[in-house]
Amino acid sequence: MMLPRRRFLELAGGAVALPMLPCIAHAQTSSGTWPARPVRWIVSFAAGGANDTTARIIAQYLSDHLGQQFFVENHTGAGGNVGMQTALSATPDGYTIAFVTPNNAIAATLYEKLPFNFIRDSVPIAGTMQLTNVLCVNLNVPVQNLTEFIAYAKANPGKINFGTGGVGTSPHLSGELFKAMTGINMLHVPYRGGAPALVDLLAGQVQVLFDNLPGPIGQIKTGKVRALGVTAAQRAPELPDVPAIGEIVPGYEARVWYGISAPKGTPNEVVDKLNRAVNTVLADPKLQARLGQLGGKPMPMTPAEFGQLVARETEKWAKVIKAAGIKAA
Repeated sequence: MMLPRRRFLELAGGAVALPMLPCIAHAQTSSGTWPARPVRWIVSFAAGGANDTTARIIAQYLSDHLGQQFFVENHTGAGGNVGMQTALSATPDGYTIAFVTPNNAIAATLYEKLPFNFIRDSVPIAGTMQLTNVLCVNLNVPVQNLTEFIAYAKANPGKINFGTGGVGTSPHLSGELFKAMTGINMLHVPYRGGAPALVDLLAGQVQVLFDNLPGPIGQIKTGKVRALGVTAAQRAPELPDVPAIGEIVPGYEARVWYGISAPKGTPNEVVDKLNRAVNTVLADPKLQARLGQLGGKPMPMTPAEFGQLVARETEKWAKVIKAAGIKAA
């Protein structure tokens, strides 16, 4: 059966185009029309904590801005490594992203055998929020300021316990860096989170606490514990009378930061679009106010800037972990 030439060319053209359809669909999903469906945001810590709360707040703003739901999934275990492995093992199509914290920079050295290399196996997308840890003491510790505390600790080597929310956490490493830079000897007492550590600080079971600022701020403002310093480079607006530790110990700084990464291979177009979206919502005064309630402030960055931050923090904490001989629990 002979077909008219025009009809033959139409059919032939359609046949040639068919193999290209998956590629076209993938390109649309990866760039121009992304996100075409909901995006899952994996948080490697339990629901209700600072990480989870921050992610859920920002996820709602991203959902409204991009017109697709960003939903948080909590995957806990192994100091956050279970969730990160889940995220980095996902298809790199822009529909799985990961909540990144200092724990990811710390874990690279703290754990000898991880099933992934975070820097190698991820692509940085954006910074989201920065905050600070705070050094608090029980009211029975006979000091009024950080200078007096350092002198007191040097006069009582090995007799002071400092609590944190666990081995390898940002507060723990903040304390270890403080020990190294001041030459004092304190014993670390790890807890299953900052809340039980704060309970024991109030009871006098530990004399010192390093914790994320939102945790003990109520007890600080009501005078139940004494804040001696914050670990960030500058004073925290919530505690303007509390000095940065670096004011007393030159060069000291322990940043707390949150951000977003995705599996390696995620299309550049998706990375750039999500980065622009994150930076746009971070400029919203309402979101800034919500983050301020958590003791944080926006941390807009380009993908390259966030990647550089993670690399610097990984190198910094590797030195502290090795010098202190810290091992994963």
